[in-house]
Amino acid sequence: MDATPTDVFDPALEPALVVDDGERFTVEALDARGYLRRPEHPGAPTPRRLEGARGHCLVGPVSVRGARPGDVLAVTLHSITTSGWGWTSAGAVDSPLNVRLGITERADLLWDIDDDARTATNQLGFTVDTAPFLGVIGTTPAEPGQHSTTPPRPGHGGNIDCRSLVAGSTLFLPVHVPGALLCLGDGHAAQGDGEVCGTAVECGTTTDLTVSVVAVPALPSVHATTPTERLTFGFDADLNAATDAALDDMVTWVAAELDLDRSTTFALLSACVDLRITQVANETWGVHAALRHDALRRTHPS
Repeated sequence: MDATPTDVFDPALEPALVVDDGERFTVEALDARGYLRRPEHPGAPTPRRLEGARGHCLVGPVSVRGARPGDVLAVTLHSITTSGWGWTSAGAVDSPLNVRLGITERADLLWDIDDDARTATNQLGFTVDTAPFLGVIGTTPAEPGQHSTTPPRPGHGGNIDCRSLVAGSTLFLPVHVPGALLCLGDGHAAQGDGEVCGTAVECGTTTDLTVSVVAVPALPSVHATTPTERLTFGFDADLNAATDAALDDMVTWVAAELDLDRSTTFALLSACVDLRITQVANETWGVHAALRHDALRRTHPS
């Protein structure tokens, strides 16, 4: 599937692709700005696929046959490769965070990405390790109208910006409209937890994925498994509320799996669960709780 673009979530959009439940396919997405070619120099004006875009340049929507409201869609990411270049921009907007930090000037970085070496190097000569992922993977809200791609949404996903969702991960998303109308893109070659300046190493991506309707999900909400851990998420303008949501889901998941009461589960998790700030850049706090697959080991019968 080529980069058929949308810059909003909208239940009225016609599907760009229709796939079967359990089908594996490939999508090619431009970077979040939809650049049609590499900028000539950092910050240079560059033609875009969607001039005047209202949000991220995403691929979709993808309709999944048989997916109905109330279902949960599993999006399994088999591989993610980059376009070979990327960009980062700081100080481009007068955000509250920039004001608090005194970031008054714009800075632009242009990166060469080497997927084989798993590194990216910018024009200043600095190199970082890469671990590509998609910043936006989301199902479409049922409410009529055009929904911004900027904030992540409880029950939909979207602009999660969780750097742990690398190849080998499965993201579980509730379905709200027939076919789910999945939209995805916003490739990041590298990002720290938080995406603190508002952009990561933004890049185009080619993603090999499978979408499946899950009959009995571990949770009815947004959650994930990665090669190393399980994740639950909270999204809210209030950091406490986002934290509560991520922890509540993790307690529910582990308590059901281990057949324990919530208080005992909470005590166990305090020894091994990590809370991470997913992102601070998208009008809504993102928090994810992470539990390594091998973190809890029962060495003798209870």
